[in-house]
Amino acid sequence: MSRYIMIRRLRFPAILLLTGGVALLHQTGVIDRFWHWYFPLLLILLGVAMLAERAALAAEGGYPPMPYPGYQAAPDFRAAANIPTYPGQAEAYVPPQHRQDAGKGSEGGES
Repeated sequence: MSRYIMIRRLRFPAILLLTGGVALLHQTGVIDRFWHWYFPLLLILLGVAMLAERAALAAEGGYPPMPYPGYQAAPDFRAAANIPTYPGQAEAYVPPQHRQDAGKGSEGGES
């Protein structure tokens, strides 16, 4: 796995750790205002993460090729369900299904 992808995957857990750490310091009384510490530290964390991503991209010679190693494409559901494709058909075509209660009134329910 490329270092760039690994750093991108660690961004959200780092934000959660920062939030938990600042909240813990606030609960124990070490810091008095949560938001006055959280936002500057969050901006610093995001800036460091962006610099680390840039450094990883520069070291690897650019963005990883798509699909990146380990990527598996989703299987084609139309081939598995024997759904025919037509020219101009949308990619995510779902065939209409007939409703059982089409002849009943607007109240629904059984009569």
